[in-house]
Amino acid sequence: MAFPNISDILTTTIEKRSRKIADNVTNNNAILTRLNQRGKIKTFSGGHKIYEELSFAENANAGWYTGYDILPTGVADVLSAAEYSIKQAAVPCTISGLEMLQNAGPEQMIDLMEARMEVAESSLANLLVGGLYSDGTGSGGKEVDGLNTMVPLDPTAASYGAIDGATYTFWQNYVKDSGDTTTIIADWNDVWANLVRGQDRPDLIMADGVAWLAYVGALQSDQRFTNTNKADAGFVTIKFMDADVVLDGGIYNGTVTAGVQTGTAYFLNTKYMKYRPHARRNMVPLSPNRRYATNQDAEVQIVAWAGNLTCAGRMFQGRWDGNA
Repeated sequence: MAFPNISDILTTTIEKRSRKIADNVTNNNAILTRLNQRGKIKTFSGGHKIYEELSFAENANAGWYTGYDILPTGVADVLSAAEYSIKQAAVPCTISGLEMLQNAGPEQMIDLMEARMEVAESSLANLLVGGLYSDGTGSGGKEVDGLNTMVPLDPTAASYGAIDGATYTFWQNYVKDSGDTTTIIADWNDVWANLVRGQDRPDLIMADGVAWLAYVGALQSDQRFTNTNKADAGFVTIKFMDADVVLDGGIYNGTVTAGVQTGTAYFLNTKYMKYRPHARRNMVPLSPNRRYATNQDAEVQIVAWAGNLTCAGRMFQGRWDGNA
């Protein structure tokens, strides 16, 4: 019986599991789960940047009239676009020549690669989910533009989406810098009030352990309402107004790359957010060709991803900071 070569097994194993890897990344984080539910996971097919169109001003031609009044028809420049760089991530799946010999049968080889792929999946999922909270400067600016960039403590400190928040006030998120967890209910009411416009309001609040415990501790027992939809998705939630409050960070609380920053709660309006993986680089093998190490008896395949987290309405996003 002729055994398939290791390149075929590596490639087909990755291809078979690529959809699962992408789904695991989505299902492993409440933000991506919500974006998926709202149809906000949108692939893109190419281009130098990822663009998100946005409305930054009202049409000045709007007005009252009567009878034969002349209506203004001047061009109204009310649309622009935020632009985001394409970020890339990858994880190699390697097997040595000795392991090829030791696992010569097809079943043994497939079992070995399945085990290796499970490690690769979790590693890449953790990398991307951690990147959702980053400020985009990690690894020399190669990291995803996460919530610490979208909803920073100082919305005027740096450009986001190639738009300067210091110049354009419509591109400033709201921040409540409290430093006192005992005032969390009043603080969160303030954040909420500054993020509501008509029916636009936050629908998801991502909180670390400090913020979560402070909020839960401030509630009366009859105010603890859970959301069964989110619970069914694996995330236990309570409510603030009608937004889901999700604990993220857990045992990794305090590490920026693993969850929400310590003493922080992000008030997110996911209507204006998108997760944008590239259509041809969403957890797929980087190349189906054989990849040999030049100075080692080993072969490798690489699971790769490209894209970014984007926003078309920064003014609808908020942040509470309870750090003294």
